Amino acid sequence: MRRALAIVSFVLAGALAPGIAAAQQAAKADSPPTFQPEPFWPKPLPEGWILGQVAGIAVSPDDHIWIIHRPASLLDDEKGLEKNPPEYKCCKAAPAVMEFDAEGNLLRHWGGPGAGFAWVKNEHGIHIDKDGSVWLGGNNDGDQILHFTPDGKFINQIGKDDGTKGPRSNDTARLNRPAHMFTDEAANEIYVADGYGNRRVIVFDAKTGAYKRHWGAYGNVPNDDKQPPYSPTAELSKQFSSPVHCVRIANDGLVYVCDRQNNRIQVFQKDGKFVKEFQVEKATLSNGSVWDLVLSEDKDQRFVFTADGANGQITTLLRATGEQLSQFGRHGRQAGQFK
Repeated sequence: MRRALAIVSFVLAGALAPGIAAAQQAAKADSPPTFQPEPFWPKPLPEGWILGQVAGIAVSPDDHIWIIHRPASLLDDEKGLEKNPPEYKCCKAAPAVMEFDAEGNLLRHWGGPGAGFAWVKNEHGIHIDKDGSVWLGGNNDGDQILHFTPDGKFINQIGKDDGTKGPRSNDTARLNRPAHMFTDEAANEIYVADGYGNRRVIVFDAKTGAYKRHWGAYGNVPNDDKQPPYSPTAELSKQFSSPVHCVRIANDGLVYVCDRQNNRIQVFQKDGKFVKEFQVEKATLSNGSVWDLVLSEDKDQRFVFTADGANGQITTLLRATGEQLSQFGRHGRQAGQFK
């Protein structure tokens, strides 16, 4: 799975430079792995398809790479084949969900409205559980979490849209523009980073959708009061900022949460008890530095790779302490750069 992990690390939580994948080189016992661009990953798509904004990427147990992108994000001059009659030879939007092998071959594709569910308005986040089923979300008003078989057959939905808008961080049914999700198969639970509208992590039964628990920053009860803007010289906020952008569970059961605009990762036990936190590029303003993270593939998962969309880079941290070990990437449109 090392090669696939590298590809995951290249995603800046919604912005994947066109044609970028990566190969992870073997890591020494005392050093993190290093990466190099693979500019021709994936292989050319069929039927004049083109990707829009890539809003999520995940690796399945068989080491396949899944992405979710936003077909509606194509520019007018990128969708000439969608016009009637076609205006020019290229292009049209690829299906929203796509599965590739590690060599970049397209294996499966699907997505869009269907019977029994409302497709998300703005695709955001994808997760593949240990059974290979696909979880995805959206970060527009009303978007919830949808669950499918690998072939795109609808299984169930997490969260209930009641048609209202606005934050309700202690509502136990309605998600508010969720950003990411991660399953705990042993407990039959799904954790949701909720999200762009709320300020919490919330946990549901993965099969029934029944509410289990939720918490905010430091394990506190979240609130929706207006928060002051982030300042690198001020005391860190006792609440998550918006968005709460990712949630991932380590092999040792610790839960890692991306508090994007506060430039921090907070770590919890599964019951929401706060363990520790560390900041990444704490001087970053505006969109914040912690957009996503993945854990390394060694047994102890000693390293954390954080995707920083504000600064256009990947930062490698020592998981035990948050110490910064290395960085790569910058903003740009060339291979190995991010936009």
